[in-house]
Amino acid sequence: MKMKLPFKPDFTGKVAVVTGGTGVLGSDFARALAACGAKVAILGRSEEKAKRLEEEIKNAGHTAIGISCNVLDRASLENAHRIISENFGKVDILINGAGGNSPEATTDAEFFDYEKFGLPDHKSFFDITTEGFEYVFGLNMTGTVLASQVFAKDMLDKPGSVILNVSSMNAFTPLTKIPAYSAAKAALSNFTRWLAVHFAKTGIRVNAIAPGFFSTAQNAALLWNPDGTPTARTQKILNQTPMGRFGEPEELIGTLLWLLDNESSGFVTGIVVPVDGGFSAYSGV
Repeated sequence: MKMKLPFKPDFTGKVAVVTGGTGVLGSDFARALAACGAKVAILGRSEEKAKRLEEEIKNAGHTAIGISCNVLDRASLENAHRIISENFGKVDILINGAGGNSPEATTDAEFFDYEKFGLPDHKSFFDITTEGFEYVFGLNMTGTVLASQVFAKDMLDKPGSVILNVSSMNAFTPLTKIPAYSAAKAALSNFTRWLAVHFAKTGIRVNAIAPGFFSTAQNAALLWNPDGTPTARTQKILNQTPMGRFGEPEELIGTLLWLLDNESSGFVTGIVVPVDGGFSAYSGV
């Protein structure tokens, strides 16, 4: 593990939890925190992936523990909290990075298609199941609420503690085809502001980072054809992004560290920071 940090705040002695810690973005968040001296708990649904990242971080001379956890299951979160408490102590930093989309909550077309409506191989808005919608909304939104309830109790008597949520460009303008994901991220940004106010007197800061377009495992099917060529959607994204490319995961790290470091952003709470190559600023004309 070798990561070039844009700057290196001192998180020595701090305990950091990263939900969704085995994902493309979450794993880089975990690596960056560990490189800054934090004791990092990597939470992911796959214990194998979590343990693999734990070993990688340990081999680099840092401190980590990988834990299998389902953010939609309070008992699973409580079990992870117990393990973290026993190994590292009370939590100082929580990154709510668990999220993602599902084909069960995705339409086939951007606009309602009268000609294909009702065909067995076409999924319209009317074909999205309640279960599919609730799963995606829950994974992105409810999982953040539950994790915050479980881990923020530790922060009440630890001034300087920080919660960082992972929102999305969907929170500003909903993307086509993915209504549940878009709705959840909009709710998450609103919840970030609500929680920041609610915890303001406790010394806990709450902010969010809103990545623009990064190519990850979760969105690969939307962005790339089976043969590896870009989809029409990819071209539309790049046309709408003034910088003309996808972001690289490490390009989130500077914003991440700034929002987590109390010396850098101690008076910053309740904001959602876009890291999007100009996507949110561009009207398309």
